[in-house]
Amino acid sequence: MMSVMKIWISDEDTSSHRIVGFNLEQHSDFTYLGDLNDEEVKAFLKDIKEDLDIEQNLKMLKYFGYLHILAIKKAKQ
Repeated sequence: MMSVMKIWISDEDTSSHRIVGFNLEQHSDFTYLGDLNDEEVKAFLKDIKEDLDIEQNLKMLKYFGYLHILAIKKAKQ
């Protein structure tokens, strides 16, 4: 059975990095992302950083109720 989570997000995107925070409770600095199921969260995580351990990060989000991801952008050559 696939669970559905209410997710709030904070997303800082610069030329050098991207910091994304997820929270399963309403947070004043976060924007409501929506009610997402596991597959939608996995797709969102993969879009942030392709080499991210998707399963592990999904488990951490469910267990702790929040998740922060720092993605360093590679310089274009």
